[in-house]
Amino acid sequence: MADDAVFAGPALRRLRRREGLTQAAMATQLGISPSYLNLIERNQRPLTARVMVQVVERFDFDPRSLREAESVGGVDGLARRLADQRFSALAIDRDEMAEILAVAPHFATAFAQIYDAAGRGGGADGADDPLAVARREIERWRNHFADLDVAAEEMADELRLSRADIGAALTERLRERHQIALRILPRDVMPDLVRRLDLHARQLQLSEMLDPASRNFQIATQLAHLEQREAVRTLAAGPDLVNEQARKLFEHHLYAYFAAALIMPYGRFMRACDATGYDFPVLMRRFGVSFEQLAHRLTTLQRVGQRGLPFFMARIDRAGQFSKRFAGASGATFLEGEATCPLWHVHRAFERAGEWCVQDIALHAAEGHDHWLTISRLSDGVGAEGEAQFAVVVGIEARFAAELAAARGHALRRDHAQVVGPGCRICHVPECRQRSLPPQNAQLSFDTHQRGVTAYRFHDTD
Repeated sequence: MADDAVFAGPALRRLRRREGLTQAAMATQLGISPSYLNLIERNQRPLTARVMVQVVERFDFDPRSLREAESVGGVDGLARRLADQRFSALAIDRDEMAEILAVAPHFATAFAQIYDAAGRGGGADGADDPLAVARREIERWRNHFADLDVAAEEMADELRLSRADIGAALTERLRERHQIALRILPRDVMPDLVRRLDLHARQLQLSEMLDPASRNFQIATQLAHLEQREAVRTLAAGPDLVNEQARKLFEHHLYAYFAAALIMPYGRFMRACDATGYDFPVLMRRFGVSFEQLAHRLTTLQRVGQRGLPFFMARIDRAGQFSKRFAGASGATFLEGEATCPLWHVHRAFERAGEWCVQDIALHAAEGHDHWLTISRLSDGVGAEGEAQFAVVVGIEARFAAELAAARGHALRRDHAQVVGPGCRICHVPECRQRSLPPQNAQLSFDTHQRGVTAYRFHDTD
């Protein structure tokens, strides 16, 4: 298949120069013609399996170096970094990014390392922000951890989880495998906790404030800690997470990932998605999960040969701050800003408890993925119903959304979509009536004789 072709021109050229060989000399050792080697080095021909074997055997070549783009996160990872406002005037599209990764992967890696060390917006603490470091690692994996999915699916098969007895099956696993009983405690006994493992009493103690979906998820998370510790630590030990807090955050994400995969086993969940047209209310009831739990799971469906649709998810508070954002395989870059556009209906979820806020949006001045369908809903904080509230949103490119249950009644035409920006301070949409701040790096215009619908008129500086 075309997707399996390996284009390794820059890596092969660096190897040849390291060995001090001409193209003719290397071609002779590899048993190919100099003209064919020239085409390979210019990425006009893929590296075949036979030639790859010759390269490995004759030059002590590590084939893992061909996956350099993965350290950047591929085109999506490069696009997320180039979405920074400092590069907005360059208008680098995804085709150019793909070419950079193919022709100059070391340059792309160097850029990514410098950018990650400096942080967004040129801040000095980007490299030390544990949340940003952990999120970069999650996005490098595209939020898909195949080994954890397989292990969770095997455990689910053992337990024969069904929508009728998920909680009972999980509780029985705790009791039989770990001799730990489940106990629900009053809020005044656990005022600041939702879960506590008391090994002295051999109890998993949960707050009475948890709803059924959260209760099951907490039990599944505890099982992940008890049975997947080594798998999680192995995954967290792989990347260069020198920041201990970042590593712990990454591990926390992996335990939650396993819990979601246990409650929503990959194969059964994918079949349900396909059968229902990703009908969110049906999926929530069928698997006994909250919308936030479902949203997380939708970003992980990337098993080879059984891929789901490429969703992103995010969670924001009333101030418009992101507390979670996972791009998965969606390629979404507009989640990278520090603020959100007030024209995005995710904000309406706070005033419409229990309702689904569905909207297709068009990204202003975007290249590539610029038309999306988004679905938002109000979510209470875990164990803090009515005290902490967030808006959870999932989104997918409009070209994939036509068959979704949530898309019924929506034309999904870009010219009818709501144009949104990345937040006023880095948004250059002209004459936006909702604008509250002028954009940075723009020249403001002032006219004492008239006043427009927005207080700020501007033109972009070169």
